[in-house]
Amino acid sequence: MRILVVEDERQLCDDIAEDLELERYTVERCYDGLTAWEHILVEPYDLVILDLNLPGMDGLDILRAIRQEKPALRVLILSARSALSERVAGLDLGADDYLTKPFELEELEARVRALLRRNFAPRSAAVSAGALTLDARRREITADGAALPLTRKEFELLEYLMLHPERTVSQEELLDHIWESDSNPFSHSVRMHISSLRKKLRQALGYDPIVTKIGQGYRLEVER
Repeated sequence: MRILVVEDERQLCDDIAEDLELERYTVERCYDGLTAWEHILVEPYDLVILDLNLPGMDGLDILRAIRQEKPALRVLILSARSALSERVAGLDLGADDYLTKPFELEELEARVRALLRRNFAPRSAAVSAGALTLDARRREITADGAALPLTRKEFELLEYLMLHPERTVSQEELLDHIWESDSNPFSHSVRMHISSLRKKLRQALGYDPIVTKIGQGYRLEVER
């Protein structure tokens, strides 16, 4: 799991990053808002831990931009702004959680674990990729309008590919984002579940929209 910590207090930012690295997360850190936003635009993070009082670009402005450009990205606000109105404003803008300073690292770890256990769910009501439609609220995927019965792992794999259409996603990325953090990187779990998923897609659509790029990974083709 990849986490970006955005905090202008360098020592606090480094302490948070080092603590989460001990929990076996892949962590990057930024000390200003503009640099953070540039990273968010190009990197596939699972969670952003976001301070509000940032130089260059305010945290709430970053949150607004995230919800427009990357609605599925989880955001945990970390701020000294403890007033109820500030917390409500952050949550209304789409933050997934809000932790006020000062705080204990153990509580931050617990909140991070809770957020990362949640399934991938875009904030828009539905996401379409070709003949496939994902209903985030109902946790359903349809193929040509008909319900597509999938196991939990098959659903999460197809959901991740639908959220990254026309991009080749490596087996390592799928393993990192969908399986547990201690999963064996040399296991055949991804390949087995992809194979099962493809059979169901062929049955439902009459063709397989998942393309294998040898040595690179898998890509969901939106246009047939």
